[in-house]
Amino acid sequence: MSEPTGAARRRGPFKVGDQVQLTDPKGRHYTFTLEAGKNFHTHKGSFPHDELIGAPEGSVVRTTGNVAYLALRPLLPDYVLSMPRGAAVVYPKDAGQILAFADIFPGARVVEAGVGSGSLSSFLLRAIGDQGMLHSYERREDFAEIAQANVERYFGGPHPAWQLTVGDLQDNLSDADVDRVILDMLAPWECLEAVSKALVPGGILCCYVATTTQLARTVESIREIGCFNEPSAWESMIRNWHIEGLAVRPDHRMIGHTGFLLTARRLADGVEPPMRRRRPAKGAYGEDYAGPNADGGSGR
Repeated sequence: MSEPTGAARRRGPFKVGDQVQLTDPKGRHYTFTLEAGKNFHTHKGSFPHDELIGAPEGSVVRTTGNVAYLALRPLLPDYVLSMPRGAAVVYPKDAGQILAFADIFPGARVVEAGVGSGSLSSFLLRAIGDQGMLHSYERREDFAEIAQANVERYFGGPHPAWQLTVGDLQDNLSDADVDRVILDMLAPWECLEAVSKALVPGGILCCYVATTTQLARTVESIREIGCFNEPSAWESMIRNWHIEGLAVRPDHRMIGHTGFLLTARRLADGVEPPMRRRRPAKGAYGEDYAGPNADGGSGR
C-alpha cells in the first residue's frame, strides 16, 4: 500500500528537496529548501546544506560564526505563514476551527471558493487524503498560480485529490453530492443558491468573513434561502503565555481578530427549517422589517 501524498516528506532523515526550518537562539525562524552543494547564509555566518542532508530531524548545526541553529521540518502552520502570498492567508487558528467545526473527514468531497494563497487548501487536502475530492475555485488567475505553487511545494508535487478552477463559483460550479462547502470570499451570499443545490442533505456550509456587516448579511441570506438550519457564528483569539521561572504571565501581544466563521447544515429537500423561538432584541431591525421572507414566505 503506497503512502499518502506528502507523507514521505514528513519523516526520516533530511533529503534533498526537503523544506527545513531553522530556529536561532532568539527563536527566529528561517525556512529554505535543501539543495546539494549549496550554502545557507545569515548575518551570523553560513553552513553547507550537505551538513543536514542525511541528518536526522532535530539536529543542531553551527554557522562559521559559531551560532547554533535547530533544524526541523516546518509544520504546516509554520509553512503557510512563511510561504509566498498573493492574497492574505487563512491563519492556522482559523484553519483548525474549519477542519473541526466543518467536520472535514478522510474521503470527503469538498468545494472551496476563494483559494487565495493556498493555505486552507493545504489543510483541507491533508485532512481529506488521496481518496477525497477538493474542488477549489479562484476568480483571479494570479492568485490561483501562487496557490498551486504553494500547495505543490508542500506536498512535493500535484495532489491527486485537488482540482483548481479559475472563475466564479456561482458561474462554474458543476459538482454534485458535495459533503462540505467552504466559502472564503467577499460576498458568500452570492453563492448560496448554487451551493445549496450541490450539498447533500446534512452537508455543512462554512463561511469565513472579515467584517460584521458581511457576517450579518451572510446569516440573513442563509435564513432567507430556507434550506439550512439556523447558522452558528463565532470568532477565536489566541493569547500565548510567557513562562520563565516564576514569571508566568500573558504575552503582551496576541493573535486577535482575523475573521468570523459561521456554519450551517443543509436540510433535506422540501423541509422547512423549524421556527426560531428566540425573539430579536428590540431595535435589532428597522420599523419596516417584516422578516427575511416577507415578500411571500413566512417570516421567522
